[in-house]
Amino acid sequence: MDDKETLRVGAAVRRQRRSLGLTLAAVATRSGLSVPFLSQIENERARPSARSLDRVADALETTTARLRAAADSARSVDVVRGGPQDGVRRVVRGRHQLSALEFTGELDLGREFQHRNDEVMYVAEGAAEVEAEGQAYRLERGDTLFLSGGVRHRWRATVPGTRLLFVAVAEHIDATFDPRR
Repeated sequence: MDDKETLRVGAAVRRQRRSLGLTLAAVATRSGLSVPFLSQIENERARPSARSLDRVADALETTTARLRAAADSARSVDVVRGGPQDGVRRVVRGRHQLSALEFTGELDLGREFQHRNDEVMYVAEGAAEVEAEGQAYRLERGDTLFLSGGVRHRWRATVPGTRLLFVAVAEHIDATFDPRR
C-alpha cells in the first residue's frame, strides 16, 4: 500500500466509526491504541502500520480489506452518461456519502417522503409543485428547494418532460468551507 492510500484510510475509519456510533475513546479501548493516535489516523496525519490497521479494523467490526476498499471508493471518479429516459435514474452510482437521483417525465409519486438527511431539489427542465411543512411551493426551471432532514414533503411534476435532480448528503459527512475563497 502506498503512502497516499494509507493516508486515505483515515476517512474510511472515521465513516465506519461513526456508522457504529462509537467515540474515539471507545475505539481506543477496543483496539488498545491511543485516542490521539486514532485521531491522527482519521485526520490523515498518521500512517498506521499494518498491525495497527488490523487492530482498528477489529475494533470497528470490519476488516482491513474493507477499510482499504472504502478508501478506494472515496477516490472514485465515475461518469454517468445522460440520454433519453423516463422515470428515475441514479446520477451517482455505488455507495457514497452523496446520493443523487434524476426524475424525468410526468411523475406524481402520490406519496409523502421524510428523509433523515438534508436534501436539495433542483429543477433542470419544466416545473414542479412541492408541498412541505404545510406550504405549497411552485418551482420552475433553475429553481432550487432545500429541505432539512425530517421535513415531510411530496412533489409532482406540473409540466410534461420535467427533469428534477435530488441530491442528499449522508449526515456523517464532514464538509468544510474556506471563507477566503
